[in-house]
Amino acid sequence: MLRHTWATELANAGMSVQALMTLLGHRSPEMTIRYARLASPALKTAYDQAAGKIARRIPVAPAGKPVVPDRVEWLGAEMLKTRVAHGYCSRDLVAEACAYANICETCPNYATAPEFEPAIEAQLADIHALRDDADDRGWTNETARHDRVIAGGCVRPAPCRSRRRHDRIIGLDLTEVALDGSLHKAPCGGEGTGPNPTDRGKLGWKWSIATDANGIPVAWAIDGANRNDIKLLDPTLDDLDRVGLLVDVDTLHLDRGYDYPVVRARLTGRGLEDLNIQRRRQRGAPPRKEPMRLGLRWVVEGTNSWLSNCGQLRRNTDRRTHHRHAQLCLVTAVLITAKLIDHRDRWSPS
Repeated sequence: MLRHTWATELANAGMSVQALMTLLGHRSPEMTIRYARLASPALKTAYDQAAGKIARRIPVAPAGKPVVPDRVEWLGAEMLKTRVAHGYCSRDLVAEACAYANICETCPNYATAPEFEPAIEAQLADIHALRDDADDRGWTNETARHDRVIAGGCVRPAPCRSRRRHDRIIGLDLTEVALDGSLHKAPCGGEGTGPNPTDRGKLGWKWSIATDANGIPVAWAIDGANRNDIKLLDPTLDDLDRVGLLVDVDTLHLDRGYDYPVVRARLTGRGLEDLNIQRRRQRGAPPRKEPMRLGLRWVVEGTNSWLSNCGQLRRNTDRRTHHRHAQLCLVTAVLITAKLIDHRDRWSPS
């Protein structure tokens, strides 16, 4: 094989058949032609162009130095960049977006563990930087792709760990799950904000959160303050399904804002059949006093009150959705950690 390749390279470089026949020790030129076939000019030109692109993308490092490019130079390069778990991908612009980029991080079965925390946090920081870079360049598809990765698994290592530890030490009580939204101020505006109907139309944001029977947050979603609670129901349940807890929910408690046949049908389609939803008076029906079905909605209201005690959530000044989401995740992790500390000190007199 090496002899054949060497002869082919010499022939394509312009060496005569007679000289090549003498060099290879052949008795006839037919044998030499069988070994060394000239490549077509079109094929050679295409190969050289492709090889040139590869050479520009894969630098040849000097001995003793890493091949990985400088991180700052890589982040600012004019190419479609993907941060993967153990390195970098620098796809040329002419190749367009990769269909398999971050396919593991966006998979519903993706899960991480404490030993991967440093790598996950480093990857997440780069993904945020790539998202901002793509947004500044106007690459809407790349911006949306990085947003999906942030929302798909890497964005919340801290609350996921604290929630798993709470489940292991104390246990999550998913027999009764309450879900509700909460509106707050966002005076600086930005993406993911909207006019707040409860604050004279000023800019605000909203989170929708699901808690277990003891008020521990198990899933959440965020959007602008003008987004109806029903619109955030599916994203919240999707987040609950992503962490594998939706199948353990027995009873779901909702307020009367969710009392619509289409909502009940969607919940039934997800396997949630035991619903405790406060009934609302139908349009045109005579007024009558309906019995209050509070259920366990007060639990999620208490959790919303705890979260609202954080000033950065109550009056958020971030202008990007993932920054606002990270604030909510941080406060949620602190809240769950405080619950674990209380459980540790439950027998202490002080």
